[in-house]
Amino acid sequence: MDLSIVIPLIDEAESLPELTAWIEKVMNENKFSYEVIFVDDGSSDNSWEVIEELRSKNSNIKGLKFQRNYGKSAGLNEAFKAASGDVVITMDADLQDSPDEIPELRRMIVEDGYDMVSGWKKKRYDNTLTKNIPSKFFNAVTRKVSGIKLHDFNCGLKAYKNRTVKGIEVYGEMHRYIPVLAKWAGFKKIGEKVVEHRARKYGVSKFGWRRFVNGFLDLLSITFVGKFSKRPMHFFGMWGSLFFLVGMGISIYLIISKIIDANFALTNRPGFYLALTSVVLGMQLFLAGFIGELISRNSPNRNSYLVEKKTGL
Repeated sequence: MDLSIVIPLIDEAESLPELTAWIEKVMNENKFSYEVIFVDDGSSDNSWEVIEELRSKNSNIKGLKFQRNYGKSAGLNEAFKAASGDVVITMDADLQDSPDEIPELRRMIVEDGYDMVSGWKKKRYDNTLTKNIPSKFFNAVTRKVSGIKLHDFNCGLKAYKNRTVKGIEVYGEMHRYIPVLAKWAGFKKIGEKVVEHRARKYGVSKFGWRRFVNGFLDLLSITFVGKFSKRPMHFFGMWGSLFFLVGMGISIYLIISKIIDANFALTNRPGFYLALTSVVLGMQLFLAGFIGELISRNSPNRNSYLVEKKTGL
């Protein structure tokens, strides 16, 4: 199969028939074999009934409905498991992403050899204050931390090799950082394509200001997990050693000062409390590292690695 088109959604019943007809038109024009996987993330409208009706008319339409709202990341993760196309395309259901972009995105994966290609909505029709400016700041921070030179990490329109989506796990609210997840999994050929951003035709945005706070926390989490998930002691041990050495250095200075001058007020000095705090923090960080190592070594995925190629095995 050429393409799996993954579309997570919540309360988008109005846009689904138009979006499906548009996708079908593009697929037929390019003679692609395809499947469309809709993931209904606990909609309160009749989105699922619309999906079932579309499925009755087109066997390429497939659907998955959550019992309740789990979030976009959960929807993508489940759809990635089910996707069987050589190239996987993700897009939003609100008609702000254009299916006309799909053939070129697929070409970049198949011919140019990218592991994934992220869309860049260079010209946006969102509110400048509540979306555009925060989005620019979010993308700048993510570029700096991850080292991935993309302009729009959170664009819903992306293309992937099938093995890329099978090699990553999207959880929590990590859908914003799929390029980062892919990079840490070893899929480093990540491209970008300027894509059309259309004004919303139906409904309203389902995301508020809270996504920026959650996004920053997720970025810290994914950076730590990506670097130290299999060696937590390297992180906690380094900082534990630093704090412990600082504390011991101050302690030695205070003890020597007391030996030299019997009138030296040991416990009345700020250095005494700094030394005590540093030693305690160092020991706690060491303990966190040891516990992390125990958890890591007893994890069923402790020796789970993505093997790109084999020969003679």
